Amino acid sequence: MSEISLEGTAIASYSRREPLTFDLGEQECAIDILEVQEIRGYDAVTKIANSPELIRGVNNMRGVIILNIAGRVAGIVVDGVSDVIALSDSQISPAPGLGAVLDTDDIDGLANLDERMIIMVDIEKLMTSGEMGLVEQVQTAAA
Repeated sequence: MSEISLEGTAIASYSRREPLTFDLGEQECAIDILEVQEIRGYDAVTKIANSPELIRGVNNMRGVIILNIAGRVAGIVVDGVSDVIALSDSQISPAPGLGAVLDTDDIDGLANLDERMIIMVDIEKLMTSGEMGLVEQVQTAAA
């Protein structure tokens, strides 16, 4: 939080975020709307031979959130897209440190909005992580 002085009066200014919320199973998550290129409906997927299990395959770009990550276009399949919400930094808590139990490196924090608990996902960290390696694989294949 930063402060702005207006005629000798300190006024607190809050950083605002506008994430896109979506559902994965029973959990509500959110990603930075600036990384979303478009949202489309879902259609049949064609499996890619020898691809990791977490990569479903390719489709005709129906039913995914289309992202622009590290200069590459990629899609993620979700159970449902909710809406774009406005959050202040005060509504977001740091991700809990769960150590060896659960890797939280790609979680920006947890947002509290009314009765909703939303996991704030750093989608660029997730998509470029060693576990996913999706963007790096695409860049290597293109070289």
